[in-house]
Amino acid sequence: MRRASSFRSVLLVSGLTVGLLWLAMFYGGGLWPLLAVACVPFFIYIYRADRKYALSCGLLTGLGHFLLQLYWIVFVLGQYGGLPLFLSVPALVLLALYMAGYFLLFVLISRLFIRCFSQNVSLLLLPMLWAGLDHLRSFLFSGFPWMDIGYGLAEHPLLYQSADIWGIGGITFLVILLNTFFALCLEKGMNWSRRVKLAVPVCLILLATGLYSGWRWQNMESRVSSAEFIGVGIVQGNVDQGQKWSAARLGRTVEDYTQQSRKVMVAQSGLRPDLLVWPETSMPFVPVEHPFLAPIEKMLQAEQVMLLAGAPWVEEDGRASEKPRYFNSAVLFDQNGVVVDRTSKSHLVPFGEYVPLKKYLPFIAPLVEAVGDFSRGEIRNPPACKTARIGVLICFESIFGNISRKWVNAGANLLVNITNDAWYGNSVAPYQTLAMTRLRAVETRRSVVRSANTGFSCFIDPLGRVLTLSPLFKNWEAAERIVLMEERTVYVRGGYLFGTACLLLSALALLVSGILRKS
Repeated sequence: MRRASSFRSVLLVSGLTVGLLWLAMFYGGGLWPLLAVACVPFFIYIYRADRKYALSCGLLTGLGHFLLQLYWIVFVLGQYGGLPLFLSVPALVLLALYMAGYFLLFVLISRLFIRCFSQNVSLLLLPMLWAGLDHLRSFLFSGFPWMDIGYGLAEHPLLYQSADIWGIGGITFLVILLNTFFALCLEKGMNWSRRVKLAVPVCLILLATGLYSGWRWQNMESRVSSAEFIGVGIVQGNVDQGQKWSAARLGRTVEDYTQQSRKVMVAQSGLRPDLLVWPETSMPFVPVEHPFLAPIEKMLQAEQVMLLAGAPWVEEDGRASEKPRYFNSAVLFDQNGVVVDRTSKSHLVPFGEYVPLKKYLPFIAPLVEAVGDFSRGEIRNPPACKTARIGVLICFESIFGNISRKWVNAGANLLVNITNDAWYGNSVAPYQTLAMTRLRAVETRRSVVRSANTGFSCFIDPLGRVLTLSPLFKNWEAAERIVLMEERTVYVRGGYLFGTACLLLSALALLVSGILRKS
């Protein structure tokens, strides 16, 4: 194995890999064909270099990649968290360093695999390890599966129809499989005979997934065209985050939302919505005996439509010794303006909606006084509107495939994502959240209605296609016929365990490689 011995080469390879990944995943999927080769320089280098240079390359590549993917966090912490740059920038760097830790683990373990196993075995072990580490990141320390590499294909749904079998983890596996194949083919001493042996399993896997995706696309198009549907309207209020909780702005907010809702209800092409969807915390008040509920009730009664809207919720325990419990909720109103159902966010944002380990580390709480103290909701009994049973994804819950899966298993035949992407400002983040949400539609074969305060609001069909898309930072409303599907996909029934299987098989391979090294 040839050894690299210069930090200049580390910087060169890291910079090249980060640049290729950024171009390939730009705005949720830029020059997506680059995904097939973006990691090739990185893979070749970490297998040829001395250990310290390989680890340095892994750290810098991971750090650079996630700094570019998550730079908007500085805006969130500074603009809305009130943190100065000398605190918000280090916070971003610390998060990116944590994420880069998974790149370091990949470097350490994959180098061992390359040394202990044949190239044909390593060809499958490396993408399996990458997918397994992505899965680990999706739940460890509450989980943050932000923009796994497979999401770079989000704008081309025909390429990821197999996600209804193995989820985003399987799509990432395919992308890394291609990168591993090209990296191994470029190894010194590789002749054409050995390259062909490597190419056979890659071609078979890609051919099988390609044929399945093509068949599934045609199959779903046929089923969608004849499926039952419900009319759904979206209202995007475009309320400035700095004014959302202003008491003086509440009346104007309610007035704007009700006026836009009336516009949606004007029949277009014979469609009159059965359900209206407003974004996360579009009602910045607890909707119980509140004076601003009156115009909403009046509008719902006049239009005879149901409304699903984001709002805070408070539950009193009734005992003086117990504090009230606060929830980030979605509230369902019937045609008379009566609250008939409510569901609350089950996956809270750490240091945004709760303080982790607050019970055991009480000294943390005063350091984050602006953090909300919310309680977790439960996934059960989807709210219903006519024949639609709604699985509600609040805020960044749409990036977690497991939450959508649980809603479908609970009986949901429609997914609704209400969110407030105003936090992200004019950054790449809204494009990224849209890309991740599109995969939820294919994994579960459910339509997704996405209502965002400042955008992107949209309708996504069960094939991952965006039917109607709002502009960013504009008042917007629209209505669509939304297909209701009842199928429980392979992913929902058990394919979601693909990431777990990759993680466990990687651990087993690590154990075997350790035994082989000792022997």
